[in-house]
Amino acid sequence: MPADKPLDEPLLLPTAYVPGKIGVVTVLFNSASVLADFLASLDAQTYRNFVVYCVDNASSDGSAATCSARGNQFVTIVNVQNLGVAAGNNQGIRAAINDGCEYVLLLNNDVVFGSELFQQLLDGLALHRADMTTPLAYYFKPNNVVWCAGGGFNSLAGNRQIHYGADEVDRGQFDTDMQVDFCPTCCVLIHRSLFGRIGLMDERYFVYWDDTDWMLRAKRSGARLWLLPAAKLWHKVHSLTGKGSDFMIRYTHRNHAYFFYKHMSWLRATIYSWVYCFYYRVLLLSSKHRETARLSLRSWKEGHELYRARTTELRQRVTHA
Repeated sequence: MPADKPLDEPLLLPTAYVPGKIGVVTVLFNSASVLADFLASLDAQTYRNFVVYCVDNASSDGSAATCSARGNQFVTIVNVQNLGVAAGNNQGIRAAINDGCEYVLLLNNDVVFGSELFQQLLDGLALHRADMTTPLAYYFKPNNVVWCAGGGFNSLAGNRQIHYGADEVDRGQFDTDMQVDFCPTCCVLIHRSLFGRIGLMDERYFVYWDDTDWMLRAKRSGARLWLLPAAKLWHKVHSLTGKGSDFMIRYTHRNHAYFFYKHMSWLRATIYSWVYCFYYRVLLLSSKHRETARLSLRSWKEGHELYRARTTELRQRVTHA
């Protein structure tokens, strides 16, 4: 990889920690509509050695207050502006590790899960000598359709993430534990040591592709991630961001471009970028897709500029070191 590629620095870990303690990190942004089910799932857990770190990104619907009222097992961090999912996760991860958690569980709050989930994830981590474990994730509705059974990376498509089993009805085809290369950070249990090897989330993503970036870095470090199908979770997909919204289109395409330039050679990233932008320009010819294509092109350019700014920052850091 070229020397001017952005670096993700390992996290300096405190020496002391509490064995078995889980720091559950969840990022709130106007999450009131989904919190009741999420909190009920937490209350039902048979494994109780955990603390929930609720990082609120300037919600206006009382999400932070709801979590603050839950008692000592909840730590609420309130941001006065929306810093994004990646930065919010990082705040929670740092707090959990500084408080002595051995494990960090990154967990969306638009999910529901069974009472044994935490115990199953921990048991799987020990059984497979893994760095991370993840459950079999379904859509909330219909609740027998797979959203993600782990995943991988498509190298021919620039390491684009793959969700195994996506949109398949569960007929028992994912009944066996298996090692995978990728899972969304919707729900993943991580041993603290992995952050000491590869660092935290890249906050420049804000939202979308941040988990793909982090999981690719984990894979390249040799980290072991296992899918545990007996552990199950149901995800209310797009319940808070809206599928196909301008927000989603902007950040998806912006971050896709940034990801390409960050993780591929400049030549290969430029070729892939040209192909994608050519496709968007073709869509400009269609009145049905014109506005979406314009937004996609602007967002792709923004992602390229984001990468250039990150590279400039890195060079300046090296110069002044």
